[in-house]
Amino acid sequence: MPYCPIAPLPHMLPRGRQMRNGMSRRDFMASTAVAGLAAATEPLVAASYRERPVGAPGVRVQSNVRPVVVSSANGHRFRNGGTKTCIETAYEMMMRGDDVLDALIAGVNIVELDPAESSVGYGGLPNAEGVVQLDSSVMHGPKKRAGAVGAIEGVRTPSLVAKAVMESTDHHLIVGKDAGTFARNMGFTIEDDLNTDRSRKAWLEWKRRSDPVHYLDPNRKEAALREVMLSMVDDGLVDENHIYGTINCNGVNANGDICGVTTTSGLAWKIPGRVGDSPILGAGLYVDGTVGAAGSTGRGEANLFGLCSMLIVEEMRHGKHPKDAGLEACRRIQHNTIESRLLNDRGLPNFNVNFYVLNAKGDYAGVALYAPGAGSRFAVCDEKGPRLESIEPLLEGSSR
Repeated sequence: MPYCPIAPLPHMLPRGRQMRNGMSRRDFMASTAVAGLAAATEPLVAASYRERPVGAPGVRVQSNVRPVVVSSANGHRFRNGGTKTCIETAYEMMMRGDDVLDALIAGVNIVELDPAESSVGYGGLPNAEGVVQLDSSVMHGPKKRAGAVGAIEGVRTPSLVAKAVMESTDHHLIVGKDAGTFARNMGFTIEDDLNTDRSRKAWLEWKRRSDPVHYLDPNRKEAALREVMLSMVDDGLVDENHIYGTINCNGVNANGDICGVTTTSGLAWKIPGRVGDSPILGAGLYVDGTVGAAGSTGRGEANLFGLCSMLIVEEMRHGKHPKDAGLEACRRIQHNTIESRLLNDRGLPNFNVNFYVLNAKGDYAGVALYAPGAGSRFAVCDEKGPRLESIEPLLEGSSR
């Protein structure tokens, strides 16, 4: 509270001093009015700031920007043997003054490095040949810069390589073996195999179940492979949310600096070299430093067709709340899905896509085509602490 001197009462001063200080009754009334106004105003001044319980003590934040970190649910599930999740780490770093993108990447590194998470980084579900290929993108709103890598092998933290592309090249995207060469040149450790025992076991089981159907006609093959995948989900061998992999994490700090990162092992059992939406700016991630950020998880091909993360940011630019902007992208995906192999018995998409959205004020939302069951959550960390909140679905039921 700022120091506010209070004038002594007139009767407490000698008459001579009253006269010397000019403290007439009129002056006294004016001074006490000012003091009263200051006292009345002080709570309003204090209300324009809020102390943040997470992060460095004493951080004062303007009320017109609510710092927040949002991510897919795995951002508040994995700790890689530590005590904090992705969103907790990112929010704490952001609130103590670290660069927002550095904070977000430090958060997703926890998920990338955790061998228990089979949709991202080390131990991510491999491609059809049993090779873990990773994609990632980063965008820095204030600097208006971005970087990405696609189908990179041998690096557990592709988000850091994407940042190196942003900082050390004039490019936005490097892919395949050359992305690995670039990472090696930048000093990253390149490993021969990023599989864990768990991811390799899952791939071997997929090969065992799917080999008999590899020579069916394309339509029958698509249906058969889908049945194989769903059977592995039902048997507990694959997390349904990990079929498409990915973590997206976006944040805005007290200064209104907005950044985002998306990182993934991609579609499980994908054709080698397949690159999904995650490293594509405007699809798996899009940030405008004056508007907001959006990123996705789920079927990348559906998101790529409409560049939906950019669509969401543009909808927010025109005044839509993050939830409404995200649901508009979901409608666009539903409208664009017309192939019978991609439709369920209700004529709706037989896959899911999720979006994690925030605007420059700190408003946020998690939306999806579907949100079946209690597990349909997204992660949030703000002044209230880290938590999972419910996804807002466009369609009822599930994709099946």
